[in-house]
Amino acid sequence: MADLTADAPIADIRTHYLEMTRRRRTYSAITLAVFVALMVAGFRTADDRNAGGFFDGLHRLFDFPAEVLGEAGQKLAEMPAHFVKFLPSLIETINIAGASTLLGAMAAIVLSLLSTRGLARWPRLIPLFRRIMDITRAIPEIVIALVLIFILGGGPVPAMIAISLHTAGALGKLFSEVNENASLKPVEGLQSVGASWSQRMILGVLPQVMPNFLSYALLRFEVNIRASAILGFVGAGGIGYELKNAMSWGKGQYDEAAAIFILLFATIVIVDQLSSEVRHRLTHGAKLKEATQ
Repeated sequence: MADLTADAPIADIRTHYLEMTRRRRTYSAITLAVFVALMVAGFRTADDRNAGGFFDGLHRLFDFPAEVLGEAGQKLAEMPAHFVKFLPSLIETINIAGASTLLGAMAAIVLSLLSTRGLARWPRLIPLFRRIMDITRAIPEIVIALVLIFILGGGPVPAMIAISLHTAGALGKLFSEVNENASLKPVEGLQSVGASWSQRMILGVLPQVMPNFLSYALLRFEVNIRASAILGFVGAGGIGYELKNAMSWGKGQYDEAAAIFILLFATIVIVDQLSSEVRHRLTHGAKLKEATQ
């Protein structure tokens, strides 16, 4: 009898576990079915509203890339001149991304400190600062840029402001999660000797979290290079504007479009490799290189 009574709770636990597993599988199947239904419905709606069906034009999917590459191959000797021609625009795009990342990261640091429990200057305003980050992160850069271009006119300034706002919201969220793992002992020690809130944050918190902050900022810099190139299509300057012009002219200018694509691809690859190495050193510590021949 004693053995049967001891086995009863185990049987109940097993039954409860199997029931939870079946329930989870049922919910997963329902969620997957709803997702597939939404995807099919959305695809059909987009296909009906498209100028011509998707499947009707599927066989022409690679026609445009073939035209670009064909014309670039015919004018291969002119490619170095195109690289030199569009290099200033590429530098402008990188400058927009760099300035936007710097301004956005500075705003994100302040917002993240003000929205982290245990560190916030005004604890009751934590929800307000979090909603500010949510709003700036939710609005796409291109929407902000279009509004600013209407107000300020075309150029790099609207792009920089738009990307900075979005960066502040995106990095602020990441930074606040990093702040939650920071030790409060240095902050409490500084508070006990009468340090102000800014002194506690600068001396007690930032030294702990700055490597992760820099790592996330470098990752965001890569994203902002792509964003600044895209915003060029709406008149925000940079190499995206040159790419729009080259593609608008159509045949005869496709070699310039190909040169711009190559410059963008090479820049993103180089920045990705450099920032990955820097992020690795920041998060894992610099490794001493062994002496080579």
